[in-house]
Amino acid sequence: MTTPAPATTASGALPDQRTAVVTGAGGPAGIGRVTARLLAESGWHVALVDVNAEGLAEVEAELRDAGHDGVLAVPTDIASEASVKELFERLDAELPPVVALVNLAGIACTATLHECELAEFERVMAVNVTGSYLMLKAAAARMIPQGVGRIVNTSSITAFDGGGTFSKGVYATAKAAVVGMAHGGARELGQYGITVNVLAPGPIDTEIMGGRLTDERKTSMSAGIPLGRVGRPDEIAATVVFLLSDGGGYINGATIQVDGGKYMH
Repeated sequence: MTTPAPATTASGALPDQRTAVVTGAGGPAGIGRVTARLLAESGWHVALVDVNAEGLAEVEAELRDAGHDGVLAVPTDIASEASVKELFERLDAELPPVVALVNLAGIACTATLHECELAEFERVMAVNVTGSYLMLKAAAARMIPQGVGRIVNTSSITAFDGGGTFSKGVYATAKAAVVGMAHGGARELGQYGITVNVLAPGPIDTEIMGGRLTDERKTSMSAGIPLGRVGRPDEIAATVVFLLSDGGGYINGATIQVDGGKYMH
């Protein structure tokens, strides 16, 4: 496939009819679920993507019950190229053009680098890195001819401090790769009017860290955070919504920490 010439005069304006693809949208208390709701409230059609088909169906029903008809749940294994291909073929047929991708799907890992089995290392890389790459590649193929696009990857402050709050070195490796992917994407896709940025959350009250946080775990994880608390999923989701908005159109290649000041550099 021949890549179109760069959109040298692209304004970056978002079309009225547009779709945002949100991976990791099926978690019962995850960032993806809240992000999908805020995007639907902001006028986006939303493609809900997760390997958890049951969770996706619940989120889709929840959004439709709230009056958001422009949502579509598509169970997908983002680490499978064939599954991602099927996903985007369905989106091409059933929803407005894909203008935004939010790579939120990920898995944690408490293994240290020197103790981790290769199979576990590859599993963590497959979901966090390969999945983000396959989704970015497929989304960019749709965005380039349009001359506009927004891509948000999700890293973690673990990528910068090596871990310790819950996940450790293996997870830090994967999330550092996601940062590099966003930087490369920003440099290579910017000429087509596509922004690529990355979020680096600190401890957030979701199920990814071994289940929902108890008050005791929240207190422990808040140590060293100047704001004195862990974050909420809606605070991450609100940042995503801004990056996908017209107001976020000149932010490109940025790593935005949403961590209460836990990691400063």
